[in-house]
Amino acid sequence: MSRIASAETARMSLASSSRLLLAVLGAASLAACAQSPVGRQKADLAGTTRQAAVERPHRVAALHPRPISRARSSEGKQTASHGVASFYSDTETASGEKFDKNELTAAHPTLPFGTKLRVTETSSGRFVTVRVNDRGPFVRGRVVDISPSAAEALGMVDKGITNVRLEVVR
Repeated sequence: MSRIASAETARMSLASSSRLLLAVLGAASLAACAQSPVGRQKADLAGTTRQAAVERPHRVAALHPRPISRARSSEGKQTASHGVASFYSDTETASGEKFDKNELTAAHPTLPFGTKLRVTETSSGRFVTVRVNDRGPFVRGRVVDISPSAAEALGMVDKGITNVRLEVVR
């Protein structure tokens, strides 16, 4: 074999080896992405319904922020939180109740259904007591979604969102 043919064969062998190495590295990085917890969470939640999200609250809580600030009592139980509230309308709640815009109800990400909350609009001091019957809000930075009638009682209908303080009544 001539010297030129031998060099050409070595160069082709090096190019093939490089391509093979790149293919292996690409496959390994894709496999690593599939194993990451964030990738799994997004894949797990991609096809879920609202009901499935309620049945697996540990996944929902991991994707949503905590209230902006919290006051805690000596027992470590949450007593108050501050953040942004919005109001919403829906056809059915996560608790299974039919949504009624005339009731004083709210959606909270973690509190048990039936919990009574005092929602106080921080700038005006107006407040309303609502019952938790839904899950949400699913918007970063918001701590509660309230029904339109509760929003009207707080005077926030025109604003859409407002800063509030939440207190668990019972």
